[in-house]
Amino acid sequence: MGAVPSSIGSKNPPTPDPATDSALALYVHWPFCVSKCPYCDFNSHVVDEIDQAGWRAAYLREIEHAAPELAGRPITSVFFGGGTPSLMAPDTTAAILSKLRALWPETSWDTVEITLEANPNSAEAGRFEAYRQAGVNRLSLGVQALDDSALDFLGRAHSAAEALAALGAARTHFERVSADMIYARPDQSEAAWREELDRLMGEGLTHLSLYQLTIERGTPFFARHRRGEFALPGAEAEARLYEVTGEVLGAAGLEAYEVSNYARPGAECRHNLTYWRYGDFAGFGPGAHGRLTRPSGAVATENIRNPRDWIAAVNNAGSGRKAETPLAPDERAAEMLLMGLRLREGLDEARFEAVAGGRFADLIAPGALKRLIDAGYLIHEGGRLRATGEGRLRLNAVIEALVPDADDGRD
Repeated sequence: MGAVPSSIGSKNPPTPDPATDSALALYVHWPFCVSKCPYCDFNSHVVDEIDQAGWRAAYLREIEHAAPELAGRPITSVFFGGGTPSLMAPDTTAAILSKLRALWPETSWDTVEITLEANPNSAEAGRFEAYRQAGVNRLSLGVQALDDSALDFLGRAHSAAEALAALGAARTHFERVSADMIYARPDQSEAAWREELDRLMGEGLTHLSLYQLTIERGTPFFARHRRGEFALPGAEAEARLYEVTGEVLGAAGLEAYEVSNYARPGAECRHNLTYWRYGDFAGFGPGAHGRLTRPSGAVATENIRNPRDWIAAVNNAGSGRKAETPLAPDERAAEMLLMGLRLREGLDEARFEAVAGGRFADLIAPGALKRLIDAGYLIHEGGRLRATGEGRLRLNAVIEALVPDADDGRD
C-alpha cells in the first residue's frame, strides 16, 4: 500500500539549537487507557466513559492561558502522548491543533512534526484517517511485541496479527510511522527477537523505539516479580539482545541515534530530539512537565497529576499548573548530561558550559571523566562528549559516575 505524502516530507529538518533559537516543542498528555498494562508506571487511568467535550474545552483553555507567555516562539513539534491518545476523539485533536495554529501564527505549520501515540487494535486503527485529517502527520504505534504469548504477558489488548494490520493501515495514511517494542522479556531468545525485528522491518518502518523491560515500583509486575512469578533474562542476556537489536536494524539501514531509538537518516523524532538536546518545551494536560527558559532564568513546570483535579483547576483558574521550580545552573548541567549522553551525537561542550555557567571539567565528578574515557566508555573530542558502544551498554552507570545521585533519564 502506498503512503499518503506528509506535509513535512520524508526528511526531518534539524532541530533548532535551543541555545540560539526561541523554538518550542509542545506536549499534550491524554491520561486515559482502556486498561492498565502491568509494567506501566506512567500517569494513565482506566475509565469507562470520557466526557470528550469537557476535556476538549479544558485543553483549549489551558493552551489559551499559557499562550501569552509563549507568544512569538515558533513551534517545532507537537506530541500527543499518554495514556492512550488514540482514545481522544479526532475532533478534539483537530480542535487543539486549530487552536495552536491560531495562537502561534508565526509558526510554519506545514513543517511542524505532529505525533500521536496509538494502540494497534482494530477499533483505534479505524480512526487513523480521521487523525490524519485533523492534522497529525506522524503516528507512533505501541506494538510492544509480535508474539501473542508475550503480548498476553504484557497485558496488551491486541494480537500480533492486529499489530501488523495496524502498521499497514497506518502507512496508508501517514508517511512517518514509528513502532514501540519491548525486549528482554522473560525467556526471550536471541533468535525469537531477531525474527520479531525482521517482521517489523518488512513493514517498511523508518523509526523504531525499543525499550528494555524494567520492573517499576508500584506496578503489578513489581509485586509479581518479587513473588518470583517470573524472572528477567539477566544483564548479560539483556546486553546481547541490545546488541542484536543494533545488528538487525543497522543491516536494515536504521541507525541508533539515541540509546533506545533507531531511524533512517532524516526520520528521527524531532520532538524527542528537543528533550535530548535540552531545548525548551511546554506541557499541557494532567501531569505534563515542561522546561522553559525565561529572562529571569530557567524553570521546570509540573501540572497536577490526577485528571479530575487537573480539569477542575483548569475550569476554575485556566491552568492545571501544580508547580514551577527554578533550575540552578548545576541542576541544568546535570539534566543536560542525562539527556545528551543518550544521543549518538553526544553533548556539545560549549553549550553545556553556557547553560551551566562554568568549565566543563569543573562541573562533573572529579576524575570521573578521565576514568571513563580511559575505560573506553566515553569519547571527548571535537568539542563534544559522547558515549561509545560499550558506554551505551552501561549508560546508567556512566551517568551515575559523572553525576552522582542523578536520575537515569529513562523515558
